[in-house]
Amino acid sequence: MKRLLEELRPGLLDPQAGALTDAVEWWSLPSLGVDDPFPVAVLGEGDPLLLLHGFDSSFLEYRRLAPLLSGRFQLIIPDLFGFGFSPRPLTATYGTEPVMLHLEALLNKLPSSGPVSVIGASMGGSVAVELARRVPERVRSLLLLAPAGLSGRRMPVPPLLDRFGAWFLSRPGVRRGLCRQAFADPDSSVGAAEEQIASLHLQCPGWAQALAAFARGGGFAGSGSPLPSQPLHVIWGAQDRILREPQKRAALEILAEPVETFEDCGHLPHLDHPQRVAERCFTFFDHG
Repeated sequence: MKRLLEELRPGLLDPQAGALTDAVEWWSLPSLGVDDPFPVAVLGEGDPLLLLHGFDSSFLEYRRLAPLLSGRFQLIIPDLFGFGFSPRPLTATYGTEPVMLHLEALLNKLPSSGPVSVIGASMGGSVAVELARRVPERVRSLLLLAPAGLSGRRMPVPPLLDRFGAWFLSRPGVRRGLCRQAFADPDSSVGAAEEQIASLHLQCPGWAQALAAFARGGGFAGSGSPLPSQPLHVIWGAQDRILREPQKRAALEILAEPVETFEDCGHLPHLDHPQRVAERCFTFFDHG
């Protein structure tokens, strides 16, 4: 995967994506039983801040937010296990538990054993909440951006349909449509650079097999109950076309704190409004 990312780097259309790629380190996490190293973008100075991307995405999701935060925090931006540019051995198990074990191993690799603050976007929001419950001593506070999977229940995808789903998600037209759907104003926000980043990691060997295996397990759902004890803040976009109103209503019944809504914002507040998200990070994490 390291060689693949190095080969793709010169062709990146987004300069911020290129800069974040240059910050990637390759960490060995032998406790997972995987020989190949895992990508982790590390940049900035200050208190540690872990950033978790969404479903079928990569660390590049934070290309616009990272430079705004790196002057105040040390950013740790991994690819979740089985996603992005992480290694995908054919013999590995993929699902929610391997994702969590990978993050626990990553936290144990940090130089300090103290707590970190966490940002989780979309599925990464559920991952962040699960992490806060599993290792409460390692998580100080959480900022969730359009979190998906706080409510509901896991719905495993049957065999054959899981592979069809991966094939469907690999179609260029489907990926282009999903990329546009994630932004509040796709006509002005989505171009060749955004479409490239949305599909770049599909070139990783084992992408389809790992995605199908994750779907067979049902993914993250019902992660909001019970809520962890750490300070928590949620931001949603008023024009979110990925997270539907029934999902929002169900999550609101779980959340104890008010939800902040950004206007003119879709499913990706950190891409639609990175400056506003950065400002919220400064105020929330300074007092959270």
